Amino acid sequence: MTTPPAEGAHLSRRGLLGAALAAGVVLIAEPTPVTALAADGDVTLTAGGISLLAGIGGRLAIRDAAGVTRSAGSKFQIKDQLTGIHLSTGGTPALATLQDGTPAIRMDYAFDAAAGQATVTGWFSVTTGHARLEWRITGADTLVPDGFLFSRAIQTPTAPDDYIAITEWVRDAGGGIPYEETVGIAHTSTWGSRHGLFLLDRSRQAWTNATWVHAPGTADPAGGWTSRADFFFSDTRPSATATIGRGRELGLELTTDRDFNLYQVPGEPMQLTALVANGGTARPAELQLSVRDFDGAQLASTTVTGSIAAAGTWQHTFTVPAPAAGIALAEVVVRSADDEAFARTNLATLPPFTYQARADSMFGIANYPWLQRPSADAVLDLWQRVGIALVRIAYDGGPGLPPSAFDARGIRHNIELQPSLDATDTEAAAWAADKLTVAQGAGAGYFEVGNELNRPFNTGAAAQTYLDKALRPVFDRRAATGAAVKLMNNGLAGMDNPWVETFIAAGGWDLIDAFAYHPGRGNFTPDYIPPGDDWTTGPEGTYWNFYGGLKQLKTLMAQHGEKEVWLTEAYAPTKPNSWWHDTYRHAAENVLLNLALAKAEGITCVCWYQFHDSVLGMPQVADPDNVEYHYGLMNRDLSPKPSLLAYATAARVLDQATFQGWLTFPDPQTFGLWFDTPDGPAVVLWNRADGYLLNTSGRRTDWHFPAPEVWIDPWPTKTLLTVTAGNAVRQLDAIGRSRQLSSARGQVTLTLDGSPRIFYGLTPLAKPGVNTLAGCGRRRPGEQPGDRLLQPPGPSERRSAR
Repeated sequence: MTTPPAEGAHLSRRGLLGAALAAGVVLIAEPTPVTALAADGDVTLTAGGISLLAGIGGRLAIRDAAGVTRSAGSKFQIKDQLTGIHLSTGGTPALATLQDGTPAIRMDYAFDAAAGQATVTGWFSVTTGHARLEWRITGADTLVPDGFLFSRAIQTPTAPDDYIAITEWVRDAGGGIPYEETVGIAHTSTWGSRHGLFLLDRSRQAWTNATWVHAPGTADPAGGWTSRADFFFSDTRPSATATIGRGRELGLELTTDRDFNLYQVPGEPMQLTALVANGGTARPAELQLSVRDFDGAQLASTTVTGSIAAAGTWQHTFTVPAPAAGIALAEVVVRSADDEAFARTNLATLPPFTYQARADSMFGIANYPWLQRPSADAVLDLWQRVGIALVRIAYDGGPGLPPSAFDARGIRHNIELQPSLDATDTEAAAWAADKLTVAQGAGAGYFEVGNELNRPFNTGAAAQTYLDKALRPVFDRRAATGAAVKLMNNGLAGMDNPWVETFIAAGGWDLIDAFAYHPGRGNFTPDYIPPGDDWTTGPEGTYWNFYGGLKQLKTLMAQHGEKEVWLTEAYAPTKPNSWWHDTYRHAAENVLLNLALAKAEGITCVCWYQFHDSVLGMPQVADPDNVEYHYGLMNRDLSPKPSLLAYATAARVLDQATFQGWLTFPDPQTFGLWFDTPDGPAVVLWNRADGYLLNTSGRRTDWHFPAPEVWIDPWPTKTLLTVTAGNAVRQLDAIGRSRQLSSARGQVTLTLDGSPRIFYGLTPLAKPGVNTLAGCGRRRPGEQPGDRLLQPPGPSERRSAR
């Protein structure tokens, strides 16, 4: 799916952590004297609770108050576009001073001749409990500042190191919902009760390991680049350490007493803990808690007061009863004089459920669980709790968990591997043989041969090359070896009709057991079918729709033969304040309707992309401008989006459902899907009086849209539908909240709008050529059950978007 242009970097009211560190604004405790010693080639700096020891060869050791070395390294890495990666071959330390007279260690690193004229000079200093590390790099313009790393080895840790994104919540200056920004990256270490962390403004987890820390450089106005890291010994959480380390203003982090902030029992006490950090002088403060439900009803509102020591923390736990069902949307604000910080999180009630469909389940996830927080078992527990029965990609040595972990849980798994369309015939055959072996070894049910290789979209240009260089070599290898794995085409980006037609004409249809594509969607409701056949693929293109593309595929299959259909990536991205993407409320509605439509159309499996907000290699690093970051069912802080509850609602309702047909109504803007389930008929209803386009209200500037809060109802038009009913009519909304509806004189009045709702207790009627609900009619607002029903306006038809 295409991504709109970035809107430019946001600047929070506090400014970026890197700017603060660059300016040397760091105060984690009362200052202590710094002593310096140079002897026998070694240089030592000591302050309260910390010391640095630099030695010949480039060695740099960080020691605690007892003189125990906790981190040691000796090398710096640079990268050049032309000559590649270069590691320092030594280093010479010297006692020096910074411009303000602070004692420092200067380290001049040595490189071999292949590094050319590149130079790296380290400048290291200490204050209480804190080491400041800086490397200044000069050299050719071909140096790659994102390729700078420094070495360090943590000595005798008592727990695995971790990678923690430090974020803060900000209000959007352009209006709309708040969001998080990343203000630093912490690489944390533990030694019993002692903690330490390297704090950088940016750093990739994927480029960091037990030996190296990714420390990208920033351009120096005087020429060259500077890489920076700060090391802290601390006894508090990384977020608080970062706030205190900045030496200014308040910070706030929210945690709860349950994994994923999910509770099982209505009314169960939910404990929400606020950790306030103070980077300045001692001060009084107040904490204000506000909790709303999905409709905006106030579940809690309270204020407490307290005081925070200089460079200290204040922790307070609020207790709120879990809602009967659905989600609780919490915001905590801390204020002291003219300073303020806030944070948000979601808490939800999601009871256990026993799924029965098993191998027949349609519900999958599109990528491996590479973010295994708080643990792999906890993630798999949650997967099974919400109904995920298949993972798209699993193989030994790949990201995430191995196939055996899914086998132990009864979770089916496939594989997707990416070929090169530039390969020679010999290379393509070798790739096919190798990857088919990987697929067999993984026990994959299906091998999806590639991912989104249909560029340029909607032209068909790449289909023949894909057949020649990827699919046919795998098909031929499977025939030669007798492998049992089934084959899918590469999951197409969008339902690319020209690509599929070219693929079929070239003989590709007979090579696959299942057809895979990704129904990317812009600001259209899932049931929207764009008019005409000329769907554009640009950033606002109608090509990016869900149901229209699926109907195109069904037309092609009617001509060329049926295949299993797999939606190997389905989406509801929630990029904040972007009109092309879903709001959090629309996302939940669209998750439910996407899945209901997929079930109605006989889709074999829908793999939702993806489980957590994050990108591989930089987990939980908030990035408001990157749409790829916002595809998750879960928030960055591991709390549930409303989308997660919508997915679980669909999985539970449709677990053993059988589609019986579309329902027709007198009002042509009312639509319904009829499923038979073990609990009786389940009917999904919605109305399109407000059209098929989303995010059209309010002031829009370029891509910016001031998104309403999640509890704001976005559908102004309410349509009343009166139908025959008994005494037990139950309504489920998009996030699974249940409500009993009252009937009068054998009828019930349903209130419909653009949000899909599920109803039990209604009576679908199958008539020749048409299905409907018993006694259905449409009432004007204000009319009572039993009043005159409006006459049908004519044949029901799907309308184009307004």
